[in-house]
Amino acid sequence: MNSPVRAPAAGRSPLGLVAGAVPVLAVLVLALVWGRDLPVIAEALLVVLLTGAVLAAVHHAEVVAHRVGEPFGSLILAVAVTVIEVGLIISLMTSGGSSAASLARDTVFAAVMITCNGIVGLSLLLSALRNRVAEFNPEGTGAALATVITLATLCLVLPAFTTSTPGPEFSGPQLVFAAVASLALYALFVFVQNVRHRDYFLPVHAPGERPARTGGGPRADEEHAPTPSLKSAFISLGLLLAALIGVVGLAKVESSTIERAVTAAGLPQAVVGVVIALLVLLPETLAAARNARRGRTQIGLNLALGSAMASIGLTIPAITVASIWLGGPLLLGLGATQIVLLALTAGVGILTVMPGRATLLQAAVHLALCAIYLFLAANP
Repeated sequence: MNSPVRAPAAGRSPLGLVAGAVPVLAVLVLALVWGRDLPVIAEALLVVLLTGAVLAAVHHAEVVAHRVGEPFGSLILAVAVTVIEVGLIISLMTSGGSSAASLARDTVFAAVMITCNGIVGLSLLLSALRNRVAEFNPEGTGAALATVITLATLCLVLPAFTTSTPGPEFSGPQLVFAAVASLALYALFVFVQNVRHRDYFLPVHAPGERPARTGGGPRADEEHAPTPSLKSAFISLGLLLAALIGVVGLAKVESSTIERAVTAAGLPQAVVGVVIALLVLLPETLAAARNARRGRTQIGLNLALGSAMASIGLTIPAITVASIWLGGPLLLGLGATQIVLLALTAGVGILTVMPGRATLLQAAVHLALCAIYLFLAANP
């Protein structure tokens, strides 16, 4: 969830008005429906409101992030999305019993596969259609991909092979170590991306365009975006908190309905994790596509890989802390099929990133991998 490139519309624009109304509406509706049995139509409307609250939360997080600047802006965006993801996971885990023991793993793995294949593939596709060849910085993108691969292996692959405890789970000390290491790696990446080597993550300018700045000031393609006022930032901060309360609360209300729908459709429990990841990553997908259409492939890749990194580096530590009072096992280790898909994603990603240029073929390969994952998640 890194490197926002322009301030979202705020104030009295249609987007700003809708984003301002949805969090308040979500909190009011939550107070009305909490603890009640609802008809099917009301459940469907709640799902729509839940989706709107997620989009509103990310919108207001971007407003605050644009006001405070980097590197704190990226942290605010990542923390906001992580709160949504963790809230959805915990809401479903508390009501799902033993069947929800693998929900955190399924959600994080889904986020990695969707970002590293779906969003990356979509960004490359739109950029290649626009410019024939999608260009980006291999130094920054390679560093991001290496961090994602390391975090995914540490938190999702190793638990399937450790021997301290039976089953695909870490022992207590192992889980704490993985959480601390994940958080440390994510924090270091944020520092490198936003301070130490910021120029590695800036868009590659097309011939004839003025290159982006490499210093600490705003990028050339950001100069037109006005910084929100302090009042607007505080209003967005309050609406962000309201949206997060609405998201977590409505997710708790809808948790049993989501699980019943998945069961009634005859789908595996892992599909619940896919649904959560798709919902949380919807704003990131839209933002990446918007930047790719403008030829800013690097920003799309930053968003994709940054989201994958935050999903592991922030969600796993949060779930580790939550597991203290949740009780029950926390299954993190992937199965054989998932490990093969992750290894294939890592190999293809490395080959895509190394040249710093990609065509429609690389985009299609990533999108095919995302489709394979989604199909096998529903048909293991």
